[in-house]
Amino acid sequence: MNWIILILAGMLEIGWAVGLKYTEGFTRPWITALTLTIMFGSVGLLSVAMKSIPIGTAYAVWVGIGIIGTVIWGVCFFEESLNAGRMICLAMVLAGVIGLKITA
Repeated sequence: MNWIILILAGMLEIGWAVGLKYTEGFTRPWITALTLTIMFGSVGLLSVAMKSIPIGTAYAVWVGIGIIGTVIWGVCFFEESLNAGRMICLAMVLAGVIGLKITA
């Protein structure tokens, strides 16, 4: 169950990372409030997941989900490039996340 909570926390991390872009330097109050709420939820779920998942594994998986999801969002919605180098780096992050899950 805590792995599901950790995955949800990672997905919320994507939400607040993307939300930071939409706050336009915290000048948009409603978007800022939503982003901070999502951030609080993400960290809260991460702390719950850490009750039974080792801290290093939980944090790395949480960050990995955030990295991969944020890059995908950037490519799809902000017209960021996805070249071979970026794909290789994302594959390494994904391999690390999977490796940590398998060995936890």
